[in-house]
Amino acid sequence: MGDLMVMPEGLSLAAFWALMATSYAASFITAALGIGGGALLLAVMASLVPPAALIPVHGAVQLASNAGRMGMLLSHVHWPALKGFTLGSILGAGLGGLVVVELPPAIIQVSVGLFVIWSVFSKPPKWLSRFPVLTGGISSFLTMFFGATGLFVAGYTKAQNLARHGHVATHAALMTVQHCLKVVVFGILGFAFGQWLWVVVALSVAGLAGTFSGRLVLGRMSDAGFKRALDILLVLIALRLIWQALTG
Repeated sequence: MGDLMVMPEGLSLAAFWALMATSYAASFITAALGIGGGALLLAVMASLVPPAALIPVHGAVQLASNAGRMGMLLSHVHWPALKGFTLGSILGAGLGGLVVVELPPAIIQVSVGLFVIWSVFSKPPKWLSRFPVLTGGISSFLTMFFGATGLFVAGYTKAQNLARHGHVATHAALMTVQHCLKVVVFGILGFAFGQWLWVVVALSVAGLAGTFSGRLVLGRMSDAGFKRALDILLVLIALRLIWQALTG
């Protein structure tokens, strides 16, 4: 048991506990607001987790978090939205797996930082919301490189015109499909999930606790101020990440 609890190479004990707190907060945010937690977790992980492990470990944690959120709101899932999206996701993840390469750490950090900033200030093209196969394909391809592509998927989910609980539940179901495929592809590519397994499980438990807490306040809070604070936090973390990459 002791061997199983050894920290993976490149992860300190302090970083682990910081990630535990972030995983809880990220899942709380996503359960309460519907989106935002994945980008927050990615931005923090990019500063604390070795770049080679960043995307697959983030994907595994997000898989558990979204699956848990979907399970808690299962009766609200709009299942027809998953059909075309799942097909596109299979194609996109497969293509991403064929071309993904091990990039230098600085390139990964700068790319993630810029992607997070883009996700705060930009909106995905409107046509993505009308073509589920294309939405699933593009977002699943990009998630192999950047991790948190919930913004693309949120545009498609919003187009379903669902009530708030239905939006959160359906978005969680779509992201569960996407992250599941990503984990499978990275496993096929040879990523050693075994040495990160207990960390993923611990972060997933923290995430499920955050999901439960966020579900309790879903529909009982004002979104505007909270989202503004989240956007500012994301930008600051992303800028720090870019600065860290550029200064070595």
